[in-house]
Amino acid sequence: MESLFLTRVLGVLRSAGDETLFVRDGQVTTYGQALDLVFRLSAGLPEGGVVAIDAGNRPETVLLQVAAQLRGSTVLLIAASASSRDRHAAVSAAGVTTLVTDQVTGWPADDTRVIALDELVAREGAEPSTVPGSVTVIFPTGGTTGAPKLIRHSGIYDGMAHIFAPDPAGPGRTLLIAPMTHMTGNATVLGAILRRESVVLQKGFDAGTVLDAIAAHRVTSLSLTPARLAAVLDHPAMASTDVSSVRQLSLGAAPLPPRRLAQALDVFGPVVGQGYGLTEAPMIASISAAELDGRPERLESVGRIVPGMEARIDDGEVLVRGLSMMDGYHGAPPIGDGWLRTGDLGRFDDEGYLYLLDRANDVIITGEHGTKVYSTVVENALARHPLVRSVAVFGVPGAGGEGERVRAVVVPVSPGTLSADEIRAHAREYFGREHFVPSDVDFAETLPLTAIGKVDKRALRAPFWSGHDRHIA
Repeated sequence: MESLFLTRVLGVLRSAGDETLFVRDGQVTTYGQALDLVFRLSAGLPEGGVVAIDAGNRPETVLLQVAAQLRGSTVLLIAASASSRDRHAAVSAAGVTTLVTDQVTGWPADDTRVIALDELVAREGAEPSTVPGSVTVIFPTGGTTGAPKLIRHSGIYDGMAHIFAPDPAGPGRTLLIAPMTHMTGNATVLGAILRRESVVLQKGFDAGTVLDAIAAHRVTSLSLTPARLAAVLDHPAMASTDVSSVRQLSLGAAPLPPRRLAQALDVFGPVVGQGYGLTEAPMIASISAAELDGRPERLESVGRIVPGMEARIDDGEVLVRGLSMMDGYHGAPPIGDGWLRTGDLGRFDDEGYLYLLDRANDVIITGEHGTKVYSTVVENALARHPLVRSVAVFGVPGAGGEGERVRAVVVPVSPGTLSADEIRAHAREYFGREHFVPSDVDFAETLPLTAIGKVDKRALRAPFWSGHDRHIA
């Protein structure tokens, strides 16, 4: 039996023909050209194995995913926001046999075959004779506590093929800002293909460019993290930009401050909704603009549990299971019907709306991607500095209480031997990604300890979260 997902994708690419699929830097890729690209990319890949994709927001990136799946390969999507160490560790842990990248430098020489993406594009292609029965994609976790956790998904892709269909209101145009190799960006671009829409690709995020694209391309749908939404709403061109074409504005990755959600509804109209999910379970809860109308208290909610999913509260923590769940962690037994601990603390109201209150562990959601940064990973990196005696890292609210910043308290070997800039430079060199670098660095003679001798991060965090109803931002 052929994969429903692959069958539907190929069917849409074939039937849409000369319709526009991608617009990037003024260049148009039609559905027919995309189909030809899939066949050419597929011809340069081996049968089976694990194919890793390390590339930016260009048409070939998502088409390479489809091409590898047509060859029966498992696909590892390397997150653009991952540190250099985590990128290499994920490739090793997943047993990657072929790595396709648009930047071949920086990858260590080992048994993995490294291919430049442009090299595959230049090949001759042919339609494959068969379509595999299933697809599997591996996503690394947003931050790791040592060896990377690799999350294996297969069922959600056939689920997408069932759910997504052309919009009765007419052909849509999606603005893709999130990286295609992240869960949100991947689902967004594949959903647009299944809906036979066109996709306007952006290489990175710039609020002014987003507003220009909405107006110029009459964008109908886009997805933003809270940090990016704030930048768009605060941009000087917001008031003069025509955003009336937008039919759907989805918000996710981190809780949205209620005042920002109210502002977005006022600016974009009743098209704004937000969702709650994890890489392990992308669709857990959602709330629409209609559910918020006349109910200001729901501005703090992430919504009701979506059909096919279940959730319960155990000792304050949200547990979930259901159809959007991962198959399991790569190399581990399938999770099956078991409950997944989300690491988020929350409560339900009498109508079944979920409210997130705090995190059960020391995860910081930061940066414009809404990236998970595990505080212990940053602590271990900073502790490698020869002039650091001990260190604690935790999340604090950003300016105006929006978003989270990474803050470090450092105990130096000797007073006055270190500066905040030296600490940040050390982190920057170690991780190679800015969102791991502490925004703020304090120095102390000692760190507070709990009764059992652990560093008391609750005491360190408390002054920064005073006056906040919830301890996540």
